Amino acid sequence: MSKTKDQIAEALAKTGYVADEGLATALVLTEMLNRPLLLEGEAGVGKTEVAKALARLEETNLIRLQCYEGLDRSDAIYEWNYQRQLLAIKAREGSGDDANSVEEAVFSEKYLLERPLLSAIRQAEAPVLLIDEIDRADEEFEAFLLEILSDYQVSIPELGTVEAVTIPRVVLTSNGTRELSDALRRRCLYHYVDYPTPDREARILLSRVSGLDASLALQIAELMGKLRKEDLVKVPGVAETIDWAAALLGLGAKDLHENRELVFDTLTCVLKTREDKSRVTVEVTDRLLGKVA
Repeated sequence: MSKTKDQIAEALAKTGYVADEGLATALVLTEMLNRPLLLEGEAGVGKTEVAKALARLEETNLIRLQCYEGLDRSDAIYEWNYQRQLLAIKAREGSGDDANSVEEAVFSEKYLLERPLLSAIRQAEAPVLLIDEIDRADEEFEAFLLEILSDYQVSIPELGTVEAVTIPRVVLTSNGTRELSDALRRRCLYHYVDYPTPDREARILLSRVSGLDASLALQIAELMGKLRKEDLVKVPGVAETIDWAAALLGLGAKDLHENRELVFDTLTCVLKTREDKSRVTVEVTDRLLGKVA
């Protein structure tokens, strides 16, 4: 890719992702140093979208591993197709093949099921590998993930060592629900993805909501920024802002000050818990709107 941070930011913007200077620099460095990128931040700030935008930018495949508690090798790297193996063994009964021949036949590529980590290193063209919400997985998973990220090869006892055909661009995301190991942090470059500034969020809205006026986009972004500072159970993310903007536009809003009732009525796009709906009253909405230009 060999681009400057400004070129990266401009190219990402064309794919629909508006990156700040820090993220653009981190992406330049991940390619330069061939290191994974760990993106940490609150849920909804656009961490996953970085990997998707990067795949669009490089016109390559996105391979995603969604992490969860109890994730193990069979779900992340590979497993054998046991049903087909059993059928193959049954079909060979009475054929006269010895046990070694049968074993060699059923533990072959034909019966191997690739999972995201193995698939990512066997692509003809380097993909973007997204390891999403790594903080949901346990430390045991981190340990064998580190092995793969260090050598980009997988050891399969029945087949031997599978070395990488290409080295994927690796993006890990974390919502910070648990502390990640020092070893994993040392292996990766790091960038914290914060909620966007109103100006940047307005640019995101303009790139994602067709027909939205620039002044309305900025009003929505400013109001969202102030809403996030309220004592909310679930702070709305960028996706909620996009939905809110699309709803307001679709209902004919031109200026938030002239559509105060509509602003309050459409907060259902933004507030996702009963407590938050009760907390953000008409009075609170008017107070926040009063601070918006």
